Amino acid sequence: MSRFNSEEEARAAGVYISKVKSYVKREGRLTKAQGRALEVNWPSMGLSVEQGLINLDEVFGRNATRVLEIGFGMGKSLVEMADQARDTDFIGIEVHRPGVGACLASAEEAKLNNLRVFEHDAVEVLKVCIEDASLDRLQLFFPDPWHKKKHNKRRIVQVDFVEQIRQKLKIGGEFHMATDWQPYAEHMLEVMQQATLFENTSPTKDYVERPAYRPITKFEVRGQKLGHGVWDIIYKRVS
Repeated sequence: MSRFNSEEEARAAGVYISKVKSYVKREGRLTKAQGRALEVNWPSMGLSVEQGLINLDEVFGRNATRVLEIGFGMGKSLVEMADQARDTDFIGIEVHRPGVGACLASAEEAKLNNLRVFEHDAVEVLKVCIEDASLDRLQLFFPDPWHKKKHNKRRIVQVDFVEQIRQKLKIGGEFHMATDWQPYAEHMLEVMQQATLFENTSPTKDYVERPAYRPITKFEVRGQKLGHGVWDIIYKRVS
């Protein structure tokens, strides 16, 4: 893009700029239950980037605390959090269709009305659909760590991404990350230390204990039995 001053300028000239993706989309097969959940629940719980900027008060029919989670996997933890905090509104973003279907199936079973989901790239959803200063917490739990050094640039936690998140959080809103890969935890801290408009909520300026609102997964339990660690990092927007 060196001959263009911006991505928008390149697009206007008809030039496609390829982007580094922080994920690999593995579509997988939908089960019958997942397919049914998508068909039945998408009209009431699904959100689309084509809607553009959304008014969350209209979407949920109320004004409430708002939490957005990027990459909810199969949605079990997200549904559990929404079930345990029905006075809070949750927005989930996931690119894998079977995971979206599984999440909607669980949400239907729990009879939730405080959860909405996107099946789309999170960076674009934040850019196009989420109002500035509208979120109380943004969650990023166990993102792909991209272990190989040559792939580190694919990690979603980068300086530009953090600034995008800052804009979407309210003053005092929190960015909560969790990972089971220590080098990625250290990378997260390194990036966040450059974000001077955030403040680490840890008394030791590194990691915090897992908050009660974040469910512990079977994957975590299995890892802990094998001696694996999990690192929670929470930064608060201060400006």
